[in-house]
Amino acid sequence: MATRPRPHEPMTAPAVGGGEPGSVRRVTVDADGLPLSALLSEPEHGPARAVVVALHGGGLNARYFDARTRPGLSLLNLGSSLGYTVLALDRPGYGLSAERLPLGQRLVDQAASVRAALQDFASHHATGAGILLLAHSFGGKVALGAAADLADENLLGLDLSGIGHVYEGDWRDLSDATRSGSWRRNWGPLHLYPPGTFRPGGVPAEPMPAQESADAARWPDRFHELASRVRVPVRLTFAEHESWWRHDPATLTELTGAFGAAPRVVVDRQPDAGHNISLGWAARSYHLRVLAFLEECLVRREVNQGL
Repeated sequence: MATRPRPHEPMTAPAVGGGEPGSVRRVTVDADGLPLSALLSEPEHGPARAVVVALHGGGLNARYFDARTRPGLSLLNLGSSLGYTVLALDRPGYGLSAERLPLGQRLVDQAASVRAALQDFASHHATGAGILLLAHSFGGKVALGAAADLADENLLGLDLSGIGHVYEGDWRDLSDATRSGSWRRNWGPLHLYPPGTFRPGGVPAEPMPAQESADAARWPDRFHELASRVRVPVRLTFAEHESWWRHDPATLTELTGAFGAAPRVVVDRQPDAGHNISLGWAARSYHLRVLAFLEECLVRREVNQGL
């Protein structure tokens, strides 16, 4: 029988995964009384330079950022090897909180839970220069909601993939990542993913809570209000074979213009990738670009502090 954690002490478990160096362990983070499960990887030598907090998309879980089909694809291993702490959360309604929240949480409540989880994590772990909030797909909606109300001094930047503001198709097609009718939209060409990705249990999938499906319909109306309140650098990545969101030049001009308070907005394209970039062959390339953006955010922080 596992022992319960002491108050405000994350619950840890043995390392998970394999096939490459790096210790990834399961932890529990307190989100204002709601326990959220997570995967954590910390630098082996020296304190963390900064923290990457990663939020998965709809119908997936935190293992999205810890792909093990080939060495080098895991964001958790890569980030910690370069001196960063990486915390991949199971969003509310997934993992440990799924039983307590069978319908999930509304977007506004998820954003509040993530902010509370970050506060709890930062109270027990060194965060270095601050936090980069990284998110994929529906997790990007939650990240925008969280970033809109996070203090600038704690948040270094916001890095989003698989998220836009105008759907390419009918939002009602959105479901868990394993439904047959959603495969093409969720994955793109299957050769973009290493062999073994789609073996039984290989896709880190969970049912998408009903509250998320309801919020998906409202997203185009919510986006502009949230984006206008983000005050840190923003990077958005669209996979070459992204088919959930419109990302033509005119749409991207409107998208970036919505971040009126952000000091910098960058749009990147990820070649040879489908919607679920972090599970594909392009994962390492994408993750390196994420960490390069984090380095730029650190430079910005140093320059501004020197003024």
